[in-house]
Amino acid sequence: MANLRLFSGTRTSRIAEADSVAVIGLGRFGQSLALELMATGTEVLGIDASEEIVQGLNGELSQVVRADSTKAEVLRQLAVHEFDRVVVAIGSDIQASILTTSVLLQFGIPQIWAKATSDAHGQILEQLGVEHVIYPEKDMGRRVAHLVRGAALDYIEVDSAYAIVKMQPNSVLLGRRLGDTNLRQEHGVTVMAVQRDGQPWCNADADTVVREGDTVLVAGPTRMAEGFGQLR
Repeated sequence: MANLRLFSGTRTSRIAEADSVAVIGLGRFGQSLALELMATGTEVLGIDASEEIVQGLNGELSQVVRADSTKAEVLRQLAVHEFDRVVVAIGSDIQASILTTSVLLQFGIPQIWAKATSDAHGQILEQLGVEHVIYPEKDMGRRVAHLVRGAALDYIEVDSAYAIVKMQPNSVLLGRRLGDTNLRQEHGVTVMAVQRDGQPWCNADADTVVREGDTVLVAGPTRMAEGFGQLR
């Protein structure tokens, strides 16, 4: 098996069960993704061309392999074609990202996520047929921009026109039943959940009364959700 080196954590058998994911490209994004998947109980096969990166992750992932992911025979030897979910997290080498993704598509893998480092890169991946193209740097930049310009504690963009804002309650919410606020009619938003005194989040309903010190999740069209978050 040319240019392929395997390190295993708890076992050496092929892992292609329902709760397993192959992550190809173990840079900062790929490593973070793979380790988070492991933390949530998912078995992870990690693949990277760097010996140093692979050795550094030895014992951290279910399996970690040094291999050339652009070669179909190498990925086939690793049984990547039997995985239902594969993430191509290669960012520094666009050609390798495209070639690897092309091989995976030829395998007929049903769910492929591919990282794009630019709009042009993403367009090529989409033209190849990748349904899940992700832009980590671009998405984080947009998220931070919304946080910088507003009063939100956190911001999640569901799509380009809809968002969820984590915020401290304003005067519209404080001390009132949510059912009496007419939020949807007057502000175009909905309070989804409330967190109080560091306790777990609770779903909000019409009888929920928001108090000083609470934290709330507000959902709605992006401009309305942001505007509501800026009210005092």
